[in-house]
Amino acid sequence: MPSVANSIAQKMQALRLEADDNAAKYEELKTKVKTLEQENLAKEQEITSLSHRNQLLEGEVEKLEGQLKDAKSAVAEGAQSGQQSEALQRRLQVLEEEAENADKTLKETTEKLRQTDVKSGHYERKVQALEQSRDEWEAKYEEMSKKHAELQKELNELEHSMGNI
Repeated sequence: MPSVANSIAQKMQALRLEADDNAAKYEELKTKVKTLEQENLAKEQEITSLSHRNQLLEGEVEKLEGQLKDAKSAVAEGAQSGQQSEALQRRLQVLEEEAENADKTLKETTEKLRQTDVKSGHYERKVQALEQSRDEWEAKYEEMSKKHAELQKELNELEHSMGNI
């Protein structure tokens, strides 16, 4: 009989160790989920910031395009003097460069926004996978707790029956 009790004690110890291990893994996964959620929130804030910046740049591009159109119109109507014409040409060149720079910035911002969207989707999938893993670990933990309770009941019954002997 002592070997049965030892066997049960060993099984109980193994179950305790496994339960402790599962609890530690649960806490680790919980921490990872929180970290990923914080990263996701930061990415969402960055997306919002980039979207706002993108809108501002689009407005600036429209403004610059309007100025460029006005400058071209003024040049097309012809300047009465060579100095006016040269000044308008220079202004037109500056506005075109500004428009090109604004367009380049807009393209870069759009690309960053697209990359951020891709990363955000990736992190969302990671969070979902971690949540699913956490749920599985919780289910295993509950199952092990039930087994532990059953084994404890069996052990108590065994002790009671041994006490009657």
